[in-house]
Amino acid sequence: MAVDLLLGLQWGDEGKGKIVDVLTSKYNIIARFQGGPNAGHTLVFNGMKHVLHTIPSGIFHEDAINLVGNGVVIDPVIFKKELDKLTEQQVDYKKSLYISRKAHIILPTHRLLDAASETAKGKAKIGSTLKGIGPTYMDKTGRNGLRVGDLELADWKDKYRALANKHEAMINFYNVEIQYDLKELENEFFEAVKVLKSLKLIDSEEYIFQAQKDGKTILAEGAQGSLLDIDFGTYPFVTSSNTTAAGACTGLGVAPNKIGDVFGIFKAYTTRVGSGPFPTELFDDNGKTMAKVGHEFGATTGRPRRCGWLDLVALKYACQVNGVTQLMMMKADVLSGFKTLKVCTAYKYKGETITHLPYNIEPENVEPIYTEFKGWAADLTEMSEASQLPDALNAYIAFLEKELETPITIVSVGPDRKQTIFR
Repeated sequence: MAVDLLLGLQWGDEGKGKIVDVLTSKYNIIARFQGGPNAGHTLVFNGMKHVLHTIPSGIFHEDAINLVGNGVVIDPVIFKKELDKLTEQQVDYKKSLYISRKAHIILPTHRLLDAASETAKGKAKIGSTLKGIGPTYMDKTGRNGLRVGDLELADWKDKYRALANKHEAMINFYNVEIQYDLKELENEFFEAVKVLKSLKLIDSEEYIFQAQKDGKTILAEGAQGSLLDIDFGTYPFVTSSNTTAAGACTGLGVAPNKIGDVFGIFKAYTTRVGSGPFPTELFDDNGKTMAKVGHEFGATTGRPRRCGWLDLVALKYACQVNGVTQLMMMKADVLSGFKTLKVCTAYKYKGETITHLPYNIEPENVEPIYTEFKGWAADLTEMSEASQLPDALNAYIAFLEKELETPITIVSVGPDRKQTIFR
Protein backbone atom coordinates (compact mmCIF):
# COMPACT_ATOMS: atom_id res chain seq x y z
CA MET A 1 0.00 0.00 0.00
CA ALA A 2 1.10 3.55 -0.72
CA VAL A 3 1.68 5.97 2.15
CA ASP A 4 -0.49 9.10 2.01
CA LEU A 5 0.97 12.38 3.27
CA LEU A 6 -0.66 15.27 5.07
CA LEU A 7 1.29 18.50 5.44
CA GLY A 8 0.97 22.25 5.83
CA LEU A 9 1.47 24.56 2.86
CA GLN A 10 2.09 27.85 4.66
CA TRP A 11 4.12 28.91 7.73
CA GLY A 12 2.55 26.29 9.97
CA ASP A 13 -0.59 26.52 12.13
CA GLU A 14 -2.78 25.54 9.18
CA GLY A 15 -4.96 23.09 11.13
CA LYS A 16 -3.25 19.79 10.33
CA GLY A 17 -4.16 18.21 13.68
CA LYS A 18 -7.88 18.56 13.05
CA ILE A 19 -7.70 17.04 9.57
CA VAL A 20 -5.57 14.09 10.74
CA ASP A 21 -8.19 13.49 13.42
CA VAL A 22 -10.97 13.68 10.81
CA LEU A 23 -9.19 11.29 8.42
CA THR A 24 -7.82 8.80 10.97
CA SER A 25 -10.80 6.44 10.69
CA LYS A 26 -9.61 5.66 7.14
CA TYR A 27 -6.10 4.64 8.24
CA ASN A 28 -4.51 1.89 10.31
CA ILE A 29 -1.34 3.86 11.11
CA ILE A 30 -0.69 7.59 11.70
CA ALA A 31 3.03 8.44 11.57
CA ARG A 32 4.75 11.74 12.45
CA PHE A 33 7.80 12.19 10.23
CA GLN A 34 9.63 15.36 11.39
CA GLY A 35 9.75 18.22 13.85
CA GLY A 36 9.34 18.01 17.59
CA PRO A 37 7.56 19.74 20.46
CA ASN A 38 7.76 23.04 18.56
CA ALA A 39 4.63 21.73 16.80
CA GLY A 40 1.19 22.34 18.28
CA HIS A 41 -1.60 20.29 16.72
CA THR A 42 -5.00 21.31 18.10
CA LEU A 43 -8.00 18.96 18.04
CA VAL A 44 -11.52 19.85 19.20
CA PHE A 45 -14.25 17.29 19.75
CA ASN A 46 -17.00 16.55 22.30
CA GLY A 47 -16.67 20.13 23.50
CA MET A 48 -13.04 19.68 24.56
CA LYS A 49 -9.80 21.13 23.17
CA HIS A 50 -6.69 18.92 22.96
CA VAL A 51 -3.20 20.11 22.01
CA LEU A 52 -0.55 17.60 20.92
CA HIS A 53 3.11 18.48 20.39
CA THR A 54 4.93 15.25 19.52
CA ILE A 55 2.32 12.51 19.64
CA PRO A 56 0.50 11.87 16.31
CA SER A 57 -2.99 13.31 16.01
CA GLY A 58 -4.65 9.89 15.64
CA ILE A 59 -4.05 9.00 19.29
CA PHE A 60 -7.71 9.53 20.27
CA HIS A 61 -8.86 6.77 17.90
CA GLU A 62 -8.72 3.38 19.61
CA ASP A 63 -8.02 1.34 16.49
CA ALA A 64 -5.16 3.45 15.08
CA ILE A 65 -1.45 2.82 15.65
CA ASN A 66 0.43 6.10 16.24
CA LEU A 67 4.10 6.10 15.29
CA VAL A 68 6.71 8.74 16.12
CA GLY A 69 9.20 8.37 13.26
CA ASN A 70 12.97 8.64 13.07
CA GLY A 71 12.79 12.18 11.65
CA VAL A 72 11.18 13.50 14.85
CA VAL A 73 13.13 14.91 17.80
CA ILE A 74 11.69 14.04 21.22
CA ASP A 75 11.88 15.95 24.48
CA PRO A 76 11.17 13.27 27.11
CA VAL A 77 9.93 15.87 29.62
CA ILE A 78 7.35 17.40 27.28
CA PHE A 79 6.48 13.93 25.98
CA LYS A 80 5.74 12.72 29.52
CA LYS A 81 3.46 15.72 30.13
CA GLU A 82 1.53 14.83 26.96
CA LEU A 83 1.19 11.24 28.14
CA ASP A 84 0.00 12.38 31.57
CA LYS A 85 -2.79 14.39 29.92
CA LEU A 86 -3.79 11.36 27.84
CA THR A 87 -3.95 9.29 31.03
CA GLU A 88 -6.27 11.89 32.57
CA GLN A 89 -8.51 11.50 29.51
CA GLN A 90 -8.39 7.69 29.87
CA VAL A 91 -6.56 7.15 26.58
CA ASP A 92 -4.78 3.78 26.59
CA TYR A 93 -1.70 4.97 24.67
CA LYS A 94 0.56 2.05 25.67
CA LYS A 95 -1.13 -0.27 23.19
CA SER A 96 -1.17 2.18 20.29
CA LEU A 97 1.92 4.42 20.58
CA TYR A 98 5.19 3.31 18.95
CA ILE A 99 8.52 5.18 18.99
CA SER A 100 11.31 4.86 16.45
CA ARG A 101 14.66 3.89 17.96
CA LYS A 102 16.31 6.23 15.46
CA ALA A 103 14.47 9.35 16.70
CA HIS A 104 16.82 11.85 18.37
CA ILE A 105 16.41 13.06 21.95
CA ILE A 106 16.29 16.67 23.10
CA LEU A 107 18.46 17.16 26.17
CA PRO A 108 17.89 19.89 28.80
CA THR A 109 21.12 21.49 27.58
CA HIS A 110 19.75 21.61 24.03
CA ARG A 111 17.02 23.97 25.31
CA LEU A 112 19.58 26.07 27.19
CA LEU A 113 21.77 26.23 24.10
CA ASP A 114 18.76 27.33 22.04
CA ALA A 115 18.05 30.17 24.48
CA ALA A 116 21.70 31.28 24.58
CA SER A 117 21.97 31.27 20.78
CA GLU A 118 18.72 33.24 20.30
CA THR A 119 19.67 35.77 22.98
CA ALA A 120 23.07 36.31 21.40
CA LYS A 121 21.43 37.14 18.04
CA GLY A 122 19.71 40.21 19.51
CA LYS A 123 17.55 41.95 16.90
CA ALA A 124 18.58 39.33 14.31
CA LYS A 125 16.80 36.54 16.20
CA ILE A 126 14.81 34.10 14.05
CA GLY A 127 11.89 33.62 16.44
CA SER A 128 12.81 30.18 17.78
CA THR A 129 10.29 28.41 20.03
CA LEU A 130 13.26 27.78 22.39
CA LYS A 131 12.39 24.08 22.59
CA GLY A 132 15.92 22.96 21.70
CA ILE A 133 14.88 21.78 18.23
CA GLY A 134 17.66 23.50 16.25
CA PRO A 135 20.55 22.40 18.51
CA THR A 136 19.21 18.82 18.50
CA TYR A 137 19.13 18.67 14.70
CA MET A 138 22.61 20.23 14.66
CA ASP A 139 23.87 17.38 16.84
CA LYS A 140 22.09 14.93 14.56
CA THR A 141 23.86 16.20 11.44
CA GLY A 142 27.08 16.65 13.43
CA ARG A 143 26.87 12.95 14.40
CA ASN A 144 26.89 13.69 18.10
CA GLY A 145 23.25 13.06 18.92
CA LEU A 146 21.63 10.80 21.49
CA ARG A 147 18.92 8.57 20.01
CA VAL A 148 16.01 6.69 21.57
CA GLY A 149 17.72 3.38 20.81
CA ASP A 150 20.73 4.49 22.85
CA LEU A 151 18.55 4.39 25.96
CA GLU A 152 18.55 0.58 25.69
CA LEU A 153 22.37 0.50 25.93
CA ALA A 154 24.27 0.18 29.20
CA ASP A 155 26.44 3.24 28.60
CA TRP A 156 23.74 5.71 27.56
CA LYS A 157 24.28 7.96 30.57
CA ASP A 158 27.97 8.26 29.67
CA LYS A 159 26.92 9.41 26.19
CA TYR A 160 24.49 11.84 27.78
CA ARG A 161 27.12 13.31 30.10
CA ALA A 162 29.68 13.81 27.32
CA LEU A 163 27.12 15.65 25.17
CA ALA A 164 25.77 17.76 28.06
CA ASN A 165 29.31 18.81 29.04
CA LYS A 166 29.97 19.87 25.45
CA HIS A 167 26.77 21.93 25.45
CA GLU A 168 27.70 23.73 28.66
CA ALA A 169 31.01 24.76 27.15
CA MET A 170 29.14 26.10 24.10
CA ILE A 171 26.68 28.02 26.31
CA ASN A 172 29.62 29.73 28.02
CA PHE A 173 31.02 30.65 24.62
CA TYR A 174 27.92 32.75 23.83
CA ASN A 175 28.70 34.93 26.87
CA VAL A 176 25.07 35.81 27.61
CA GLU A 177 23.09 35.73 30.87
CA ILE A 178 21.21 32.39 31.04
CA GLN A 179 20.00 31.42 34.52
CA TYR A 180 19.51 27.69 35.07
CA ASP A 181 19.86 24.82 37.53
CA LEU A 182 21.05 21.89 35.41
CA LYS A 183 20.80 19.42 38.31
CA GLU A 184 17.11 20.20 38.72
CA LEU A 185 16.51 19.98 34.97
CA GLU A 186 18.34 16.64 34.81
CA ASN A 187 16.27 15.13 37.62
CA GLU A 188 13.11 15.84 35.64
CA PHE A 189 14.75 14.61 32.43
CA PHE A 190 15.88 11.27 33.86
CA GLU A 191 12.43 10.60 35.34
CA ALA A 192 10.85 11.31 31.95
CA VAL A 193 13.35 9.01 30.23
CA LYS A 194 12.08 6.12 32.39
CA VAL A 195 8.60 6.70 30.98
CA LEU A 196 9.92 6.90 27.41
CA LYS A 197 11.77 3.60 27.85
CA SER A 198 8.55 1.92 29.00
CA LEU A 199 6.89 2.50 25.61
CA LYS A 200 7.12 0.32 22.50
CA LEU A 201 10.46 1.16 20.89
CA ILE A 202 10.68 -0.20 17.36
CA ASP A 203 12.80 -0.26 14.21
CA SER A 204 10.26 1.95 12.49
CA GLU A 205 11.43 1.68 8.88
CA GLU A 206 11.08 -2.12 9.06
CA TYR A 207 7.69 -1.77 10.75
CA ILE A 208 6.45 0.60 8.03
CA PHE A 209 7.80 -1.68 5.28
CA GLN A 210 6.03 -4.75 6.67
CA ALA A 211 2.83 -2.77 7.23
CA GLN A 212 2.85 -1.74 3.57
CA LYS A 213 3.38 -5.35 2.50
CA ASP A 214 0.46 -6.39 4.70
CA GLY A 215 -1.83 -3.84 3.04
CA LYS A 216 -2.12 -1.52 6.03
CA THR A 217 -3.23 2.04 5.31
CA ILE A 218 -0.73 4.67 6.48
CA LEU A 219 -1.03 8.45 6.82
CA ALA A 220 2.20 10.40 7.35
CA GLU A 221 1.62 13.55 9.42
CA GLY A 222 3.87 16.57 8.99
CA ALA A 223 4.53 19.40 11.42
CA GLN A 224 5.07 23.13 10.85
CA GLY A 225 4.58 24.20 7.21
CA SER A 226 6.26 24.03 3.81
CA LEU A 227 7.42 27.66 3.96
CA LEU A 228 9.39 26.72 7.10
CA ASP A 229 11.29 23.91 5.35
CA ILE A 230 15.05 24.08 6.00
CA ASP A 231 15.75 23.91 2.24
CA PHE A 232 12.67 25.38 0.57
CA GLY A 233 11.35 27.77 3.21
CA THR A 234 12.06 31.47 3.83
CA TYR A 235 15.59 30.81 5.09
CA PRO A 236 16.97 31.60 7.65
CA PHE A 237 13.55 32.14 9.26
CA VAL A 238 12.73 28.45 9.04
CA THR A 239 12.65 25.33 11.20
CA SER A 240 15.48 22.78 11.29
CA SER A 241 13.84 19.91 9.41
CA ASN A 242 12.36 19.08 6.02
CA THR A 243 8.66 19.87 6.37
CA THR A 244 7.88 19.06 2.73
CA ALA A 245 6.88 15.73 1.17
CA ALA A 246 10.53 14.71 0.78
CA GLY A 247 10.82 14.79 4.58
CA ALA A 248 8.34 11.92 4.85
CA CYS A 249 10.70 9.66 2.90
CA THR A 250 13.70 10.40 5.11
CA GLY A 251 11.66 10.82 8.30
CA LEU A 252 9.99 7.41 8.05
CA GLY A 253 12.12 5.42 5.65
CA VAL A 254 9.45 5.34 2.93
CA ALA A 255 10.64 4.92 -0.67
CA PRO A 256 9.60 7.81 -2.98
CA ASN A 257 7.68 5.45 -5.27
CA LYS A 258 5.54 4.36 -2.30
CA ILE A 259 4.01 7.80 -1.73
CA GLY A 260 0.31 8.01 -2.62
CA ASP A 261 -1.94 11.03 -2.10
CA VAL A 262 -0.45 14.27 -0.80
CA PHE A 263 -3.00 16.26 1.18
CA GLY A 264 -2.06 19.95 1.41
CA ILE A 265 -3.60 21.99 4.22
CA PHE A 266 -3.90 25.79 4.01
CA LYS A 267 -5.84 28.57 5.69
CA ALA A 268 -8.24 30.73 3.70
CA TYR A 269 -5.88 33.56 4.65
CA THR A 270 -2.24 33.56 5.81
CA THR A 271 -0.58 33.64 9.22
CA ARG A 272 2.96 33.55 10.54
CA VAL A 273 4.48 33.26 14.03
CA GLY A 274 7.84 34.81 14.87
CA SER A 275 10.25 36.65 12.61
CA GLY A 276 10.65 36.51 8.84
CA PRO A 277 9.25 38.05 5.65
CA PHE A 278 5.49 38.04 5.08
CA PRO A 279 4.48 39.90 1.86
CA THR A 280 0.72 39.95 2.49
CA GLU A 281 0.85 40.83 6.20
CA LEU A 282 -1.85 43.26 7.32
CA PHE A 283 -1.33 45.98 9.92
CA ASP A 284 -4.86 47.40 9.68
CA ASP A 285 -8.24 46.51 11.16
CA ASN A 286 -8.62 43.62 8.70
CA GLY A 287 -5.55 41.95 10.16
CA LYS A 288 -6.74 42.56 13.71
CA THR A 289 -10.15 41.09 12.87
CA MET A 290 -8.58 37.93 11.40
CA ALA A 291 -6.46 37.51 14.53
CA LYS A 292 -9.39 38.06 16.90
CA VAL A 293 -11.98 35.93 15.10
CA GLY A 294 -9.47 33.22 14.23
CA HIS A 295 -8.02 33.07 17.78
CA GLU A 296 -4.61 33.38 16.21
CA PHE A 297 -2.27 32.46 19.01
CA GLY A 298 0.40 29.74 18.77
CA ALA A 299 -0.69 26.39 20.26
CA THR A 300 2.87 25.79 21.50
CA THR A 301 4.14 29.24 22.46
CA GLY A 302 0.97 31.28 22.93
CA ARG A 303 2.55 33.99 20.77
CA PRO A 304 0.15 36.08 18.65
CA ARG A 305 0.23 35.20 14.97
CA ARG A 306 0.75 37.79 12.28
CA CYS A 307 -2.18 37.77 9.81
CA GLY A 308 -2.62 38.68 6.15
CA TRP A 309 -4.42 37.92 2.91
CA LEU A 310 -3.93 34.61 1.14
CA ASP A 311 -0.65 34.50 -0.78
CA LEU A 312 -1.33 32.46 -3.90
CA VAL A 313 2.25 32.84 -5.19
CA ALA A 314 3.63 31.12 -2.09
CA LEU A 315 0.79 28.59 -2.01
CA LYS A 316 1.36 27.58 -5.64
CA TYR A 317 5.07 27.14 -4.86
CA ALA A 318 4.25 24.86 -1.92
CA CYS A 319 1.90 22.77 -4.07
CA GLN A 320 4.63 22.30 -6.69
CA VAL A 321 7.36 21.36 -4.21
CA ASN A 322 5.12 18.82 -2.49
CA GLY A 323 3.27 17.37 -5.47
CA VAL A 324 -0.07 18.07 -3.77
CA THR A 325 -2.98 15.97 -5.06
CA GLN A 326 -5.78 17.31 -2.83
CA LEU A 327 -6.21 20.63 -1.04
CA MET A 328 -8.01 21.26 2.24
CA MET A 329 -8.96 24.83 3.12
CA MET A 330 -9.16 25.72 6.80
CA LYS A 331 -10.84 28.56 8.70
CA ALA A 332 -13.14 29.69 5.89
CA ASP A 333 -15.51 30.79 8.68
CA VAL A 334 -13.02 33.43 9.88
CA LEU A 335 -13.46 35.40 6.64
CA SER A 336 -17.23 35.73 7.10
CA GLY A 337 -18.16 39.40 7.42
CA PHE A 338 -15.43 40.88 5.21
CA LYS A 339 -17.11 42.91 2.45
CA THR A 340 -14.08 42.50 0.18
CA LEU A 341 -11.39 39.83 0.19
CA LYS A 342 -8.00 39.99 -1.47
CA VAL A 343 -5.72 37.29 -2.84
CA CYS A 344 -2.12 37.95 -3.83
CA THR A 345 -1.77 36.54 -7.35
CA ALA A 346 1.65 37.98 -8.31
CA TYR A 347 4.59 39.97 -6.96
CA LYS A 348 6.19 43.17 -8.14
CA TYR A 349 9.79 42.01 -7.83
CA LYS A 350 12.70 44.33 -8.62
CA GLY A 351 10.67 46.23 -11.21
CA GLU A 352 8.97 43.28 -12.93
CA THR A 353 5.80 41.26 -12.34
CA ILE A 354 6.41 37.62 -11.42
CA THR A 355 4.12 34.74 -10.41
CA HIS A 356 6.75 32.44 -8.87
CA LEU A 357 8.37 32.60 -5.43
CA PRO A 358 11.76 34.31 -5.80
CA TYR A 359 14.91 33.71 -3.76
CA ASN A 360 14.24 36.68 -1.50
CA ILE A 361 10.81 37.97 -0.44
CA GLU A 362 11.94 40.65 1.99
CA PRO A 363 9.70 43.77 1.79
CA GLU A 364 12.34 45.87 0.03
CA ASN A 365 12.25 43.42 -2.90
CA VAL A 366 8.62 42.31 -3.05
CA GLU A 367 5.28 44.10 -3.38
CA PRO A 368 2.15 41.93 -3.56
CA ILE A 369 -0.29 42.38 -6.46
CA TYR A 370 -3.87 41.60 -5.42
CA THR A 371 -7.06 40.34 -7.02
CA GLU A 372 -10.22 41.36 -5.16
CA PHE A 373 -13.23 39.17 -4.41
CA LYS A 374 -16.68 39.81 -3.03
CA GLY A 375 -16.94 38.67 0.58
CA TRP A 376 -19.79 36.84 2.32
CA ALA A 377 -21.71 37.59 5.51
CA ALA A 378 -23.15 34.16 6.24
CA ASP A 379 -22.16 32.30 9.41
CA LEU A 380 -20.57 29.09 8.14
CA THR A 381 -20.10 27.37 11.49
CA GLU A 382 -23.47 25.58 11.48
CA MET A 383 -23.19 24.42 7.86
CA SER A 384 -22.59 20.74 7.13
CA GLU A 385 -23.11 20.38 3.37
CA ALA A 386 -21.26 21.91 0.42
CA SER A 387 -24.63 22.99 -1.04
CA GLN A 388 -25.09 25.37 1.90
CA LEU A 389 -21.94 27.41 1.21
CA PRO A 390 -22.57 30.99 -0.01
CA ASP A 391 -22.00 31.81 -3.68
CA ALA A 392 -19.18 34.23 -2.90
CA LEU A 393 -17.26 31.51 -1.03
CA ASN A 394 -17.84 29.05 -3.88
CA ALA A 395 -16.44 31.64 -6.31
CA TYR A 396 -13.40 32.09 -4.04
CA ILE A 397 -12.85 28.31 -3.94
CA ALA A 398 -13.34 27.92 -7.71
CA PHE A 399 -10.73 30.62 -8.40
CA LEU A 400 -8.18 28.93 -6.11
CA GLU A 401 -8.80 25.50 -7.65
CA LYS A 402 -8.28 26.90 -11.15
CA GLU A 403 -5.07 28.74 -10.23
CA LEU A 404 -3.61 25.85 -8.24
CA GLU A 405 -4.84 23.18 -10.66
CA THR A 406 -5.76 21.02 -7.67
CA PRO A 407 -9.18 20.18 -6.18
CA ILE A 408 -10.17 21.56 -2.77
CA THR A 409 -11.84 18.49 -1.25
CA ILE A 410 -12.41 19.73 2.30
CA VAL A 411 -13.53 23.11 3.63
CA SER A 412 -13.29 23.58 7.40
CA VAL A 413 -15.90 25.90 8.93
CA GLY A 414 -14.91 25.68 12.60
CA PRO A 415 -12.47 23.99 14.99
CA ASP A 416 -14.62 20.96 15.87
CA ARG A 417 -14.14 17.76 13.91
CA LYS A 418 -17.87 17.96 13.01
CA GLN A 419 -17.39 21.36 11.36
CA THR A 420 -15.87 19.81 8.25
CA ILE A 421 -17.43 19.95 4.79
CA PHE A 422 -16.43 17.35 2.20
CA ARG A 423 -16.70 18.52 -1.40
